[in-house]
Amino acid sequence: MDLEVTKAITDSWFLRLQNNLCFDVAIVGTGPSGLIAALKIAEAGFKVSMFESKLAPGGGMWGGAMLFSSVAIQNEAVYILDELEIPYERYNDNLVICDSVLATSALIYRAAKRGVLIHNGMSVEDVVFKDNRVSGVVVNWGPVVREGLHVDPLSFRAKIVVDATGHPCMISETVAKKNNVTLNTPTGKVCGERSLNAAEGETETVLNTKEIYPGLYVCGMAANGVFGSPRMGPIFGGMLLSGEKVAKQIIEELK
Repeated sequence: MDLEVTKAITDSWFLRLQNNLCFDVAIVGTGPSGLIAALKIAEAGFKVSMFESKLAPGGGMWGGAMLFSSVAIQNEAVYILDELEIPYERYNDNLVICDSVLATSALIYRAAKRGVLIHNGMSVEDVVFKDNRVSGVVVNWGPVVREGLHVDPLSFRAKIVVDATGHPCMISETVAKKNNVTLNTPTGKVCGERSLNAAEGETETVLNTKEIYPGLYVCGMAANGVFGSPRMGPIFGGMLLSGEKVAKQIIEELK
């Protein structure tokens, strides 16, 4: 029985891997903006893979704020909760509150059910860069990268890569530094996030969601980090709206 179980797991996993070496969109980071983007793009009929260096997808939404498991969403994004059938309670005229665990698990479930392949425990350490375009991702096991082990990675091909890595803007930083290219930002590089301003941060997260280099888009907190906008703190409506916006942009490009 033990060998049968091992064979069943490895056969199914490697078959799935072989069928997903090339895809339409690679989303790096599995926070709420990335998950919404993946879900919407997959609903449009495109092949999407997500990469999460940690064991559990979901990003910072699991912990709410300071481990208080309540998530605040402003009115502008409540319709997304309705679409996904995520229950919430109205707090005041401007905000609703939902359970962070329920909301995060709902986003993950919806994306996976729609056919998004979520690679957990995989870290994207570089991109494939061909003909002055981001054309895929270079991947290793998350623990290998964290331990600093000298183990060569593997590459996956994608038509479009989305930096949804949150505060570090890891993919955008890598593209700019390694290839000495000019990004579509005020400085041509990653500007770095400013200190917290919830109102500005929420608005600018959506405004900053866009393509910053051929084949490379940013969404969520990574968008604010790239463009030098404020962080927004424990409110998540802008994240959801950013994910939806980047999905619309990518779907339009892929048509």
